[in-house]
Amino acid sequence: MDKQTKATLSERVRRRIEQEQAESEIIIGWIQAGAIVFFGALYAISPKAFPPGTRFEPVPWTLAIYAVFTAVRLVLAYRGRLSDGFVTISTVVDVAVLMIAIWSFHLQYQAPPALYLKAPTLMYVFIFIALRTLRFEPRYVLIAGGCGAAGWLVLVLLATVGSSGTAPTFTHSYVDYATSYRILRGAEIDKIVSIVMVTAILGLSLVRARKLLVNSVADAIAATDLARFFAPEVAARLRRGEVDPAAGQGVRREAGILAIDMRGFTALSHRMSPTDLIALLGEYHSRLVPIIQRHRGSVDKYLGDGILASFGAVAPTPTYAADLCRAIEQLMVTAEHWRLERQTRGLPTPAIGMAGATGEVVFGIVGDESRLEYTVVGEVVNIAAKLEKLTKHEGVPTLLTHEAYALALAQGYRPQAKLEEQRARSIEGVAHQVDLIAVVTGASQPNNNGPRS
Repeated sequence: MDKQTKATLSERVRRRIEQEQAESEIIIGWIQAGAIVFFGALYAISPKAFPPGTRFEPVPWTLAIYAVFTAVRLVLAYRGRLSDGFVTISTVVDVAVLMIAIWSFHLQYQAPPALYLKAPTLMYVFIFIALRTLRFEPRYVLIAGGCGAAGWLVLVLLATVGSSGTAPTFTHSYVDYATSYRILRGAEIDKIVSIVMVTAILGLSLVRARKLLVNSVADAIAATDLARFFAPEVAARLRRGEVDPAAGQGVRREAGILAIDMRGFTALSHRMSPTDLIALLGEYHSRLVPIIQRHRGSVDKYLGDGILASFGAVAPTPTYAADLCRAIEQLMVTAEHWRLERQTRGLPTPAIGMAGATGEVVFGIVGDESRLEYTVVGEVVNIAAKLEKLTKHEGVPTLLTHEAYALALAQGYRPQAKLEEQRARSIEGVAHQVDLIAVVTGASQPNNNGPRS
């Protein structure tokens, strides 16, 4: 990658493209190694055209040297130490080896040099040019094509000089050209023009393709980052282009809502340094969020120390209530282990409260065109948030609506935690009284008797 291109790309995009190019060089190396094995085997089993007693045969020596060079290039490619200069040299060597092999034909058959101009082996130059497209850098295609055209021109000149004095060198008759050692200028010019045109077309195609590659890599990195801000299901749909996000889009779904909050976080934040406070939140999120996702939940948003998650809203599922309850049980166990762990380290150990509810929500996009956000809205979201606050008043770590608990049982949930019923509780802002289930301990031994009053 040239310096000007590097300067225009972000560090992450540049590293990703360089990684793709390194992998391309490995592919190129193995293709060429395969070609060396093929031609070596072909040369070994084919009848030799050299007369008996010939001490020097160019083909096996050329293949052997090229095999060593290719092996070195492969080792450097695997180690990530293949410099731009070495790639340039290897591109030139590729074409030079082919031209030397073609030049040696007249020695093998003890014929005038014009013989090698009729060798169909020249067609392999297009393979070497095409191999360079795998790296998505036009300059190496141009180098390979330029060397191919220049190499053939040199061979034509050598044939012209080598053939003088033995017979008329040039002809205008194609039949004479095809049946003798004479040279048809137009035929050799056609070959050079073909090499130059193919090189130019591939180079132009690569210029256009490279722009797409850079944009594609940038988009892929952006999509990966997007998955860290959106629920994985949402990010996957955006990455595949299945949705065209715009404010006002929404769907109604039956879902479970989970609200989580750290107790006393505001007061604690005044006593902790900014670094320690952010470290606390980092630990908190890293312990709890994977559990939510493991149970097919999606984090809707982070509200400081609060987490709002949904089950079955982003991607509909027939077990959203059961998933919610199973997640709550595991979250309680993990939260308690985390609290004890921090306690042994002499660090602040805030308690965690959480609440769950199920019901109809609207899942969709809010905001304006400059800032969009996927979210869930509905009465059940408000109930879950209010229930989480009620856990402090009730003195329990977790509350569930009885409706959510009954639905979870119907969906296959079997409680492992200790549960208690709390009938006809009043919730601020809710007109009617609600039956609740308090989850007072995390998962322990199976409890198949249901909650106790």
